Formats: sequence, C-alpha cells, structure tokens
Amino acid sequence: MGVRYSSLSLCSPTHQNHQSFRLATFTCDTKQKSNFSFYPTDKDRIFNTHYRRVSLFAITQFSICGLHSRIGNLKCGRVKEMETRQGIATKEALNLQSVDQDLVQKMVYDALVWSSLHGLVVGDRSVQRSGKVPGVGLVHAPFALLPVSFPESHFREACELAPIFNELVDRVSLDGKFLQESLSRTKKVDPFTSRLLDIHSKMLELNKKEDIRLGLHRSDYMLDEQTKSLLQIEVNTISSSFSGLSCLVSELHRSLLIHYGERLGLDSKKVPGNSAVIQFAEAMAKAWTEYNNARALVLVVVQSEEHNMYDQHWLSSVLKERHNVTTIRKTLAEIDAEGELLPDGTLLVGGQVIAVVYFRAGYAPTDYPSESEWRARLLMEQSSAVKCPSISYHLAGTKKIQQELAKPNVLERFLDNKEDIAKVRKCFAGLWSLDDSEIVSKAIENPELYVMKPQREGGGNNIYGEDVKETLLRLKKDGTDEDAAYILMQRIFPSVSLTFLMRDGICHKDHAISELGIYGAYLRIKEKVIMNEQSGYLMRTKVASSNEGGVAAGFAVLDSLYLT
Repeated sequence: MGVRYSSLSLCSPTHQNHQSFRLATFTCDTKQKSNFSFYPTDKDRIFNTHYRRVSLFAITQFSICGLHSRIGNLKCGRVKEMETRQGIATKEALNLQSVDQDLVQKMVYDALVWSSLHGLVVGDRSVQRSGKVPGVGLVHAPFALLPVSFPESHFREACELAPIFNELVDRVSLDGKFLQESLSRTKKVDPFTSRLLDIHSKMLELNKKEDIRLGLHRSDYMLDEQTKSLLQIEVNTISSSFSGLSCLVSELHRSLLIHYGERLGLDSKKVPGNSAVIQFAEAMAKAWTEYNNARALVLVVVQSEEHNMYDQHWLSSVLKERHNVTTIRKTLAEIDAEGELLPDGTLLVGGQVIAVVYFRAGYAPTDYPSESEWRARLLMEQSSAVKCPSISYHLAGTKKIQQELAKPNVLERFLDNKEDIAKVRKCFAGLWSLDDSEIVSKAIENPELYVMKPQREGGGNNIYGEDVKETLLRLKKDGTDEDAAYILMQRIFPSVSLTFLMRDGICHKDHAISELGIYGAYLRIKEKVIMNEQSGYLMRTKVASSNEGGVAAGFAVLDSLYLT
C-alpha cells in the first residue's frame, strides 16, 4: 500500500484555512535580505537576539536546561508500521524507538515551556474568542519534538530554485494573454477563478501597470523515495503562511539539541538557520519605502476569525521594530465599508493612506461570501498601492498555470537561462490536463498513482485513490466541461520516518512524512530588480497514513530540518 500524501497543512500549509486533523480518536483544530544560511551565522545570531527582544513572551533570558519536572506519563500513541511502495521505511537519523522515556518527557516539558515563552502559539479553538481577540485562549502551535532528517544536497537544490521561481512568477504575471488563455476553459466551470479573471481583465482593459511588484512566495516540495528526486508540489503566490512560526520551530529545535544533543547523538549546528520573517519584512519594508509616503501604512487583509493570527503578528512586529512601518488589519468586508479610491489612485482605508496591501485572506471562495468582498478586492486592485500579491501574481500561482508551464517549450517563453530552465524542469512532477484522454485512462486504471487538483488554495481540496477513479469516470459519463476545473498530478511517495508529534501538550509517536517549503522574496521597480532571494524555509510533518493536510487531514505539525 502506498503512503497517502498531499500538501500538508496545520491551519493550512499555505494559508490559514481552518481545517480539522484527526489521529485515531484524537482531534485537533487549527489551521502557512540577508542571504539564507544553511548553518548558524553571525546574522542568525543577530536575528535570534532581535527575535527574543521583540517577543511578546520572552521578557527575560531563558534557558530550557534544568526546567524539566515531573509531568506524569508521556501519552504516546502505539506505533504502527507504515509501508511505502518500496516497503517499510525507517530512515530517521535517530532511532526514536531507543530513546529513553524519561529523556523524552524532559524534552516535551522544556519544549512546551519554550513555546509559551517565545510565542510559538496559535489560538485555541475551544476558546470562543481566541480567533478574534489577541491574548485570549493561547495554545502552543502543533510541532515536531525533534527535526526531521533531510539531505543537505536536496535542501540546497530547493534553495537555489527559489530566485528562479520568483522571476518565473513575475514574468508569467506580465503575460496577460497567457494567463487568460490558459485559464479560459477553467473560467467556464469554476466561478471563483472566473471572478478573479474578470478583475484581471478589467486591469488589462485599463492598461493598469504595477510599477512596484512585490512577491512573497513559497515553493513546496517532497523528496520522492523511489527516484530520490526533489519534486515540486506547488508554488504559493498568495498568503504564504508560517514565516513567523517556522523560524521559532527552528530555534526550538536548536535549543533542544544544544541541551540534549549529546545524549541523542545529534548536533544542533545541523539545524539550518531560518530567518524567513526577517526577510519577508525586509522585502515589504523596501516596497513601502518605494511607495514614498512616510505616513502610509501596510494593510494586512485578514479573515474575520483567525486562529493563526500570531504568525501574522510576528511579521507586523518585525516590520515595526526593524523598519518603523505600521500595519493595520482589516477584513475584505471592512475594506469595502471603509475604503476609498482617490482620483490619483491612492487607496484610503479608514482615512489612512495604504502603501502596501498584504493578503492573508482572499485566496478561497469562502473569503467572498457576498459582493462586498469582491468590491473590496477590485478596489484594491485598481489602486496605486503595492499588492502582495497583485491579481496577476495570484493567477500565476494557480494549479492550471503550473500544469501549463510543465508543457514542452513553455518555460522557454518566460526564462532565458538554459541552466535555470533545466533546474526548474527537473523538479516538475508529472502534470497533465484532463483533456489528455490517454493519461485519464491511465489514472482510471491506477488511481493510486495520481492526484486530482482543483484551482484552490488552503488545503483539503485534492482528490485521491479510488475517489480519483470515481470522479474521472463521472466526468467522462457527464460529458461536460467540468474536467477543466482540475488537473492531474503524479503522486509523490516520500520516505517515512518515526516522529514525535506535539499537539495540545500531548506527545504522539507515529510514522510520518514531511514536506519542505522554501520561501522566496521578490521586489521589482519597473525594470529594476531590487530583491530576488530565497528567504528561509518551512517544514511540515504529518502522519503518513493521512491524505490531505486539510479537511480529511491527519495530524500535521510544524517542523524543521536536520541536514544529513
């Protein structure tokens, strides 16, 4: 039996879509420059010092050493063997079966204290106001107790791809005809994508130019067990979440290994430095500076209830502390009510000038329950404010565009460097349109080898296994254009390792798979590229037996890397 997988999410892997995750009878509800360094550097230490200085929780220096105490028996689930297509996979750098139970309890306690003091937290869904009022109903974010081993060569490969994908997204976004034509069939059967394309068409008709283009992206990968290839799952161009909390998990794991690494046989220096939130803030601050209005604000577009607000607040805090840039948080409905567009294109919200619009909502149909939200989206798009992302960047990150770029000779339309083209093509998994009758027949015959993906972000939307077969047969029988709403993707089978998964203060030991996300920051002023860098990483791990990190989720947690 193959390991079931997809893109992993907590509050969602890419976004803050709030989904449920189940492990047996256990239920959890939660919902994603300086050169990025592979090992701790002076810059990392500066980052660490700053991070603790601005933390809402760390008011004194904190050492986890010696803070363990008696906490009762550790509640670890029974470990079951999870099989891959190649058989039992046991490739963890550490044999967790042999770890002393008392040692695990000490690490669990210290990790929970560290998380509370350093802001590695989310809103507790069992507390009514935890998604609306900061400081109410906090609980530690789900995390892995120890980092997952990952080959350094593949990590470097993923990091090197980030600037190439940044440039690719930008160039694709400038080709309005390509976006409209590629998504034309999808538009007929997908109302959400159709509305986005309508806004894009209006901007094309107005000949609206985005002189300042800001992209805060994340490209997600899995390491295929059979081929040992790093294969891309998707590129996220809107609401690339967890830049704040991912940095904290890396620091948590370093701290644990500094104190317990000798007993575990692990070296803390093997956990790569992670300064994603610093670099995202730097890119946003540079865009704010280019807007050239010292009184202007950054507008963070949010959902009305957001249990992952602290990941967002980390970015706002760093923007204020390091760059003296102020943010305000508004829902799409509030922007419709309070927003105003001046004749010169200036966007006002509540009477305040907006320099940058940063979307942490607006990526899913549920974010647009009425025409009010669509009016707000159009208003912002028509303005001179820097959009992160613009409507064209948003569309460039759709699954259909990903599939179109995988076709022969399409990358050459947007990229000039042959080496870059080869690197990108190497990481592409198999991607097909459903108008390919041959591949559809193969998917019906062997549905476990494919994933069906709609044009959606936020997790919980993909189709797997026998559901792939049933859906494809239904689409063939109906004979409609509904197949244009989906693409087919090769299913990736990553290796499985034994992992300690922390949720609600309880440790579960189970076999798990992981997904690597590499952040990228891109800023272009007309024809001049100001910033194009890889900007840290996000590791997510979940129980290997689950499909999505979304509705039917399984147990997904934040993680970090242990380079091998």
